[in-house]
Amino acid sequence: MNTTFTPPLTPLTHEQIEFFKENGYFLFKKGMSDDIIDAFNGHIYDIRHQDNVPDWAACEESQKFSRRLFNPHKHDSFSRQLMKNKIVRGALAQLMGKEAVCVQSMYFYKEPGSPGQASHQDYYYIKNDPMTMIAAWTAMEEVVDVENGCLWVMPGTHKLGLLPHGAVKNLEEHESWTEETEGIDTSKQIPVIMEKGDILFFSELLIHSSTKNRSKDRWRRSYVCHYIREDSNILFREDLRTKYPLY
Repeated sequence: MNTTFTPPLTPLTHEQIEFFKENGYFLFKKGMSDDIIDAFNGHIYDIRHQDNVPDWAACEESQKFSRRLFNPHKHDSFSRQLMKNKIVRGALAQLMGKEAVCVQSMYFYKEPGSPGQASHQDYYYIKNDPMTMIAAWTAMEEVVDVENGCLWVMPGTHKLGLLPHGAVKNLEEHESWTEETEGIDTSKQIPVIMEKGDILFFSELLIHSSTKNRSKDRWRRSYVCHYIREDSNILFREDLRTKYPLY
């Protein structure tokens, strides 16, 4: 069967690209449609709601709708389609200068009362050479705000290089199994308020975090993918070596 290569879109303006270069992040409004997100949320729910949950999605019964789903793009065609979102593909190509490939995906439930993740830089966990990694964080709720545990970012910190990370200090607020950026005043982070379908692009060196979901009945579902430039390679992490193209 003959296939035709379709070049990526160019959704970002020059000003938006410059904003990303200066601040280390950019919020693209309504990059995914409500109907696709609603369908995907239902699809992910069904994966863990069935009697025979596939091995790649299995977890303890009590965590079926709280434990994040790791790397669904490796096993699930719907997850791969969102991973290949045309806005994401195009924006990454503009920011990276070449096509991007996906190396990791995560679907977060973040139910009411669940903790956030302490301040960190993604490169600390996923080293790549050359350093090109960008995350695309898509909001899967009507509103993602301070109350239900939105992301917080520290503009410009992607220019500082990799900083030391150590033990998490506030275990009431943050998960205990991660590590936290040290040597900088992370209280200067600002919240990123998002609506359903918004996509936050951010650098692997940008300091960012999330806080506890303090709402009584609002979840904070999100789909997060990590991408590297097609000529970059993951170091040390054998589980993330496979590159998934976006075309």
